[in-house]
Amino acid sequence: MRQVQSDKKNLSNFLNSTLTDSYAQDFVYSYCDCFQVHTHNRAHVALQYFLGLLKSEKGQGNMERMEEEVPESEYRAYQHFLSESSWKHQDVIDKVALDASTLMKAEKARGGKPTGLIIDESAHLKKGDKSVGVGKQYAGVVGKVENCQVGVYASLVNDTRAALVGEKLFLPESWAKDTRRCKIAGIPSAEQGHKTKPELALDIIDRLIGQGVEFDWVGGDGLYGHTSEFRQELEQRKLLFVLDVHKDEKVFFEKPSFVIPEAKSSRGRRPKHKKPDIDPIRLDKYFHQIASDDTRWSVEKKIRKGHKGWLMLRVHKTKVWAQEGTSDQVVERTLIISHKLDGRKEVKYSLSNGSIEEYSSHQYAWFQSQRYWVERTFDDAKNELCMSDYQVRKWKGWHHHHALVFMAGLFLLKHRIEFEHESPLMSMRDARILMIVTLYGTEQDVRNRIDQMEIRHKKRQYDIDRRYKT
Repeated sequence: MRQVQSDKKNLSNFLNSTLTDSYAQDFVYSYCDCFQVHTHNRAHVALQYFLGLLKSEKGQGNMERMEEEVPESEYRAYQHFLSESSWKHQDVIDKVALDASTLMKAEKARGGKPTGLIIDESAHLKKGDKSVGVGKQYAGVVGKVENCQVGVYASLVNDTRAALVGEKLFLPESWAKDTRRCKIAGIPSAEQGHKTKPELALDIIDRLIGQGVEFDWVGGDGLYGHTSEFRQELEQRKLLFVLDVHKDEKVFFEKPSFVIPEAKSSRGRRPKHKKPDIDPIRLDKYFHQIASDDTRWSVEKKIRKGHKGWLMLRVHKTKVWAQEGTSDQVVERTLIISHKLDGRKEVKYSLSNGSIEEYSSHQYAWFQSQRYWVERTFDDAKNELCMSDYQVRKWKGWHHHHALVFMAGLFLLKHRIEFEHESPLMSMRDARILMIVTLYGTEQDVRNRIDQMEIRHKKRQYDIDRRYKT
């Protein structure tokens, strides 16, 4: 790990020369065309809301607080901008996705790592029943069924870089069946049908491909990997995937033949449907069969850097055959099983359409591990950019808010990369706080914040060095 630089003067000078009053304005105004509405352009309100997201602490990112924090802003202007104005959120997200794709291409050229597109969902806890798409559904943020809205998201990831680039609001069936409720919430008629989360994920992927966004592989958790139709659709699009699957997924370890079984007796109907001539095996059962056989496993070190040391895994990969849907055909897949070497019992299972020879155990384990950075994008977006703190109920407002959160997330990611040489341990929160204090604080405020950050970073660096040495 690179050592933290302690030259406070260099960092202060870098801040002052980089973060001018027009720094954020220039970024937002590069999206100016996306905010054109008839003869008016709403980019100035977008800038105010953008700054409000950056300046507000978690739980305070509502329009009343933004009006207090951002000079010359107004609650009614915010409300109209989010809920009524006709600027298109998808235009903003498309540009964010293309800008992030360009950024990831540069990172790939520099570090040699492939860029992934990771699909995941995230919940936003809400009260009442008026907010679009709200209902009693599983919320991963609290680990139980709660009243919430759920979005399906896509994130571009290259090693430690990650940016949200796509979103779809999940509509429960109760909403899709209630046309009046959908109309009140402002849901366009074309969007009122119920779609599963994997179907929404495919819509996002198709949009990104159509816009020219580049990525090398697709990842996702067990919800997506367990859906054979989703795997088939990715295969048809000729996309490499490494998708987590549930432990109760069944696969064949030899290629089966499908035959019509013989009748067990002369009575009753004779069998008509083909069935495999061997039984599939549950993944967790297979794991227990090989767990103690060290010859079946490889120890893979230095999978991914972390502040607590390198991620090290025990990895097993093997060729399997999976029955996709209810067809009487099977497709060849690579099964990857991994678990940490720190004594934890967590076991991760993944299926890939990459061949067993195409990638090493280390590479497949790295693909698996990249989902970590998507969780970090959610944490940063919710903790630092108020992604769940919106004050809107309708369809348009939900998407408008998310488009601006995506913009702010990409802005801070670029900000961190620019500062990396001066401060390699800078977090998303560090970047946000330093930017705000440089734009709105005094020179003494900037020095105080740098002092505080350096103390934190020195402690963190000491802990990192200790763990890596171990």
